[in-house]
Amino acid sequence: VQLQAYGGGLVDAGGSLRLSCAGSGRTFGHYAVAWFRQVSGKDREFVAAISWNGGTISYADSVKGRFTISRDTADSKVDLQMHALKVEDTSVYYCAAREHYASFVANNYDYWGQGTLVTVSS
Repeated sequence: VQLQAYGGGLVDAGGSLRLSCAGSGRTFGHYAVAWFRQVSGKDREFVAAISWNGGTISYADSVKGRFTISRDTADSKVDLQMHALKVEDTSVYYCAAREHYASFVANNYDYWGQGTLVTVSS
């Protein structure tokens, strides 16, 4: 499985942005996908995850109610819709995949996209 994350950019605080993670490979639909984010010098932080069939979705407390993760199996894509963005959401966002069920732990993921930068200005 290969992943490509895109959609990052510069947005004002309170604004919205939509990130996408495009997956290649016939078995992408068998994989749980998560979004993590990382600021330089800090550990990678869990943001949101969706199971292989979309039946289980999880969010970090810091983004709950503002971010929505969804997947489009037909297009092999997982999106992260972000609303009410805050300056502290500024980070490089990565998508990651592992078979079937999601995890909050970055080391449990086998495949990673290259990261896309989100900058929220005050």
